[in-house]
Amino acid sequence: MILLKPLRRPLATLLFIASCVLATGAIAQNSPKNTVTTEQVQAELMAHAPDGVDPGKTVWVGLQLRHQPDWHTYWKNSGDSGLATSLSWTLPAGVLAGDIAWPLPVKIPIGNLANYGYDNTVLLPVPLTITPDFKPSVLKPELEVKLQASWLVCKLECVPQDGEFVLRIPVRGSTAMQGAAFDAAFRAQPQALSQAGSIAIEGQTLKVSVIGLPASLQGQTLDFFPETPEIIETAAQWTQHWQGAVWTAAVPIAKHRNGDPAVMPLVLAAKLGGERLGFITQAKVTGPWPVMAPISPAGATTQSPQPITGSGPANLPSSLWLALLGALLGGLILNLMPCVFPVLAIKVVGFARHGGHPRRQRVGGLAYSAGVVLSFVALGALMLVLRSAGAQLGWGFQLQSPAMVAALAVLFTVIGLNLAGVFEFGQFVPSRVALLEAKNPSINAFLSGILAVVIASPCTAPFMGASLGLALALPALQALAIFATLGLGMALPYLAASWSPALARKLPRPGAWMATFRHAMAFPMFATVVWLVWVLGQQSGINGAASLLALLLGLALLIWTLGLRGRSRVVMTTLGVAIFALLMASIGQNVTKPLENTSNPAGTALWQPWTPGKVDQALARGAPVFVDFTAAWCVTCQYNKSTTLASTELLADFARKKVTLLRADWTRRDPAITAALARLGRNGVPVYVLYQAGRAPVVLSEILSVAEVRSALATL
Repeated sequence: MILLKPLRRPLATLLFIASCVLATGAIAQNSPKNTVTTEQVQAELMAHAPDGVDPGKTVWVGLQLRHQPDWHTYWKNSGDSGLATSLSWTLPAGVLAGDIAWPLPVKIPIGNLANYGYDNTVLLPVPLTITPDFKPSVLKPELEVKLQASWLVCKLECVPQDGEFVLRIPVRGSTAMQGAAFDAAFRAQPQALSQAGSIAIEGQTLKVSVIGLPASLQGQTLDFFPETPEIIETAAQWTQHWQGAVWTAAVPIAKHRNGDPAVMPLVLAAKLGGERLGFITQAKVTGPWPVMAPISPAGATTQSPQPITGSGPANLPSSLWLALLGALLGGLILNLMPCVFPVLAIKVVGFARHGGHPRRQRVGGLAYSAGVVLSFVALGALMLVLRSAGAQLGWGFQLQSPAMVAALAVLFTVIGLNLAGVFEFGQFVPSRVALLEAKNPSINAFLSGILAVVIASPCTAPFMGASLGLALALPALQALAIFATLGLGMALPYLAASWSPALARKLPRPGAWMATFRHAMAFPMFATVVWLVWVLGQQSGINGAASLLALLLGLALLIWTLGLRGRSRVVMTTLGVAIFALLMASIGQNVTKPLENTSNPAGTALWQPWTPGKVDQALARGAPVFVDFTAAWCVTCQYNKSTTLASTELLADFARKKVTLLRADWTRRDPAITAALARLGRNGVPVYVLYQAGRAPVVLSEILSVAEVRSALATL
């Protein structure tokens, strides 16, 4: 028997044990998460590295999706609807991620439509290449893999989901515990054929010919999956035959196809010996594609709706000059949008201040124009760069972030307090900076141009929609030219007023009225803050909006104390700083905290929230569909919603025609809505679309009228 010595310091020992338990619990809570579970899917990040992690080797990682019964996700070509699973990796230096090695999909019929995807359990493997630049830590020799994944899971309804995953793979030793799952995924990969297939176009049919398939498949019926989306009628009947060792098929071309590819990767699948085998070939297309009817740019007229057939660059305005003209006109009209009104007030004061100095007016006009044009180009370049990196963004994307909405609310509160005379900016800047600003008023003009673009971006004027949609399908330089022209159109009235003597003489002269006008202009600024707080309430809920209001109140108190004089200034400023800091620490996080349920409520019994696949489901039942792509930060959207879309006679027409009304809320970033807009050749809101089975979608004008919608409904 082994006798244990009694503990000399039992209290210290108990404290030590307790601290170990607490530390263990903290480590467990902070441990990496490699599994995300929802009601429809269990998603798990897996790894397969049987030979360890060394330079020159390939490590396989993958996202495994376990679907609940009757639920499915999508292949790289989702078919008639849906959205492919997206994986975005964060890896250490020296580790490179490849593309998803997509397993064989299955065909999923939905009414008179069909999709390609996966049910039950699927693993999406991705190869990681380890280069000599990978230097693991000596103390923790492991490869840390981070994944941001998003997927769309559907049954009769569809649910966009995402998750963040972390997995740490030991550098030395084997990570083959999940080898069986990867082996099954590798067996489900389509094998490349040594010979390319061919496609001949005969009328509205693709004549496909493939050679080099295993002799054991001859005579069998094959499944056919094109990797290029929106080229064939996915759910249509098609025929296939064997001519010796050559497999041929006749597949109908989609009526509203996406482009005319010269090469189409094709995946063929068949069952052999109880196992499903797949083969891939690069089919070269010969012969001219059938000509599609030219499409007029949607939004070019407000008199009649313009059809958009399909999606992609082939269905957008084909002339760059037409797009530039649309951008110029859209920029001009943008000055009449309500979101630009606060900046108009600032410009009126600026013109009046320099009314007797033509040179200052001209320099100010040039500086303002430079600020507007450069800001549009910068915003467009940022959007293009982020989209090329895989982000699903559209026009006005910055206001999909609660942090940006809150920052703008702070900015306009500060500007409003300044216009109201609560403080002067010169109080808080060094005298040298104030002197520089006084000697160079063009700096103010340039900054006001930037501000104008920031607050104008939520608005989409007529003629802008098609031009901005085309910009994202053009080469970078041409796209930036469209953004620059849009900025030029917005700046043109001020540029003309500053350089035209006739217009300059009609401008008001400086006088005592300017002080009153300046104070009055504080109220449009505060009205903009009210709007921004409402937008934030749609994103972060009532607690987020109330928290932002409390922070703005604390900020106003702090600014007021900084303008005090005498002995009380130090005490009051200290109190103001303390109150603002306390508010930030206690409720600041509520401002950007997302709502638990961000789906758009119907708003009325007539409107239903849009989800991916819902349009197709309604069309399959034979019901026409009207979709309102909207956002809380889009002033034009809210105006149309409260006027045209609230019209009693229009709602009666919708009911009489049995139109399904859907509302797609883009207030927060939603990749599924972004993708749906892209298929319509748009990248901003508002967008109004009327769908009918067997016909091309009809995209209506951004400034919607009852007569326009009723005219479109009359064709049903």
